[in-house]
Amino acid sequence: MTDEVKATAPVADSPRPSEGYRPGPRGPRPAGPGGQREGGRKFFRRKKVCKFCVEKIESINYKDYRLLGQFVAESGKIVPRRLTGVCTPHQRRLSAAIKQARNIALLPFAGRAS
Repeated sequence: MTDEVKATAPVADSPRPSEGYRPGPRGPRPAGPGGQREGGRKFFRRKKVCKFCVEKIESINYKDYRLLGQFVAESGKIVPRRLTGVCTPHQRRLSAAIKQARNIALLPFAGRAS
């Protein structure tokens, strides 16, 4: 009677990925905007530059409502730096000028209610 004991070694070719990976309910995520897409080119976003620095606009005047209106969304909110590309010092002056223009009714506080 020979009882042969087989040592069970962990299987290296496990169908499960590593312990830290958990796919979502619909499977793994597709490639994002920075990754490769099937049949397309890699997405390239151009670096945004400050309009005030490029055009060498020294002062941001609260009376220039056409210029300020470019940096206000339809809802009436001030558009953030990451969307417009304006540098930090100019964004501070821009928001102060927009608030002044709102107070004397050159710009609306809120957008149109539709």
